[in-house]
Amino acid sequence: MRAVDLIQKKRDGQELTSSEIEWLVEGYVSGTVPDYQMSAFAMAVYFKGMTTREISDLTMRMVHTGQEFDLSAIDGVKVDKHSTGGVGDKVTLILAPLVASFGVPVAKMSGRGLGHTGGTIDKLESIKGYQVERSQEDFIRQVQDIGVSVIGQSDQLVKADKLLYALRDVTATVDTIPLIASSVMSKKIAAGADAILLDVTVGEGAFMKTVDEARELAQTMVDLGKAVGRKTVAVITDMSQPLGRAIGNRLEILEALEILQGQGRQDITHFICELAQIMLGLANVNKTVEEVHQHLENGQALAKFEEMIQAQGGDLEDLYRPVNVAHVVDIPAQETGVISALPAMEFGLYAMRLGAGRTVKSDALDYETGIVFEKKVGDSVQKGEIVAKVYTNGKISPQLVTDFQKYVKINDSVQSLREIIEIIS
Repeated sequence: MRAVDLIQKKRDGQELTSSEIEWLVEGYVSGTVPDYQMSAFAMAVYFKGMTTREISDLTMRMVHTGQEFDLSAIDGVKVDKHSTGGVGDKVTLILAPLVASFGVPVAKMSGRGLGHTGGTIDKLESIKGYQVERSQEDFIRQVQDIGVSVIGQSDQLVKADKLLYALRDVTATVDTIPLIASSVMSKKIAAGADAILLDVTVGEGAFMKTVDEARELAQTMVDLGKAVGRKTVAVITDMSQPLGRAIGNRLEILEALEILQGQGRQDITHFICELAQIMLGLANVNKTVEEVHQHLENGQALAKFEEMIQAQGGDLEDLYRPVNVAHVVDIPAQETGVISALPAMEFGLYAMRLGAGRTVKSDALDYETGIVFEKKVGDSVQKGEIVAKVYTNGKISPQLVTDFQKYVKINDSVQSLREIIEIIS
């Protein structure tokens, strides 16, 4: 076989055989297929797509290019969750211990952020001492002992995806459904969980801009999971505004603690309880949303979170400390009305410029900086009332406020947003 022939075949809209996909992936990982040819193949897929069978073959071939976790030593149905990304997404921080507090094992590998703000692992690393790198043996032992662990993705997991994603990132081929689906599901399958919840975000702050696109991606990933015997459910969720109140690594940890203590905003708290109900159902534990919420009210979820933090070396005193920044700047509303829009992408980029996110992978994060919203879409506001607070270690200028205010949209009335748009199973 020759890579150029496979590129041409896909360029012309033809279907590759299983052996051709295997040859291409193995060749890329071994170095016999160079970056420039894999880039051309990715662009051909971007324009011509792949059949369901091709996506399945690509996914499983990628799985076999690295370490595959065997979680069979852990009793019960092991559950995992993945989000396709967004702004202010601290869901895993609450959801993992909440589900584990019902006796369902949560074995979760998470990633770092690039762009808007940090990923789940970056947020956990803002806690002094927290260890995100654990051996497979330690990871499994911890889930056996306390029922939950959230670690960084192993470098040995799905080597093909690590190489291909870096290539897609610089060749404008990230946002294509066959490559997104195979990237996500190859890692989830290799991570070894029995059941997977997929949070497919849609809107201004997400990869998928329309519900139709999100539905296609969600269905593709659900089908991939089911094809290899993993119970898989996807939820399509709104990402037109930041999720919850906080954007920024340390600030999101503190918001997670509020929610785990039953003191978070009602909208995000209810959303996370709905996700937990679905995850528990995947493990054959049937609870109402109200029963799930009780574990936030009675401290069981918080106790499980603290147990996880300590098990992975985290300092509980540091966990609860306040944010340490040079300046906290109030952002007042410019008029009276109802908040009608808080564009997620714009505020994600704003927080990134404060230091809460990375422009390139080598950038150091400022864990303390970010935004806390006092008002969200659908909330009433009076002129001069505080809409948000900006936490920064940078210089203070009038531009800092005006740049923020121009993204805050206020009207006479607005329809409130609902986090879960659709469930696909």
